[in-house]
Amino acid sequence: MSSASESAGDARDAGRRRTFGPSALLTPANAITVVRLLLAPIVFVWIYREQAGWILFGLWVAITASDSLDGYLARRQGTTRSGAFLDPLADKVLALGGLWAMVLAGRFWWLPVVLITLREAVISAFRSYWGRRGLAVPASNVAKFKTFLQFSSVSLVVWPWTTGHTWMADIVLWLAVAVAWISAAQYLVAGSRATTTMAGD
Repeated sequence: MSSASESAGDARDAGRRRTFGPSALLTPANAITVVRLLLAPIVFVWIYREQAGWILFGLWVAITASDSLDGYLARRQGTTRSGAFLDPLADKVLALGGLWAMVLAGRFWWLPVVLITLREAVISAFRSYWGRRGLAVPASNVAKFKTFLQFSSVSLVVWPWTTGHTWMADIVLWLAVAVAWISAAQYLVAGSRATTTMAGD
């Protein structure tokens, strides 16, 4: 009797978590991601013009940290194919856009940002290549940490309390470069192993 009740409860919980199917488009998680993308150009122009400010800092933190919220909603209500495309796209747009806005404003040196951009292009092509062959390549924890560092490097510039300590943002930026290419190496090694496995099959 108790087991039957527990099973029924688990089924109800699963039903609540799976509010949306894989093909759904209009989901709360997707709505948050779209808002992040729509706000991105405004933030980039603001960064270029002002570089630092409390409202800018709050907005930047909100649109970058909200990635955790849309991920939570997606896991709870059901992941979708559109979300799997839009969420990493928003992260890349925000990270690269914020970094290049800093370059244009003369705050970041172009070289580390070019290295990060090159890494994103290489790994995007790599994941697209394997995706066409039916092999999903999920983001690793190291790659997620890389994105966090990229967001943080911009945060340390737009945060008024660190305006006089520019070295902090520069150190985090170079650390982001190192972690970015470490994660790239992980992806390439995983792809090499997959190639060996497929050849063996």
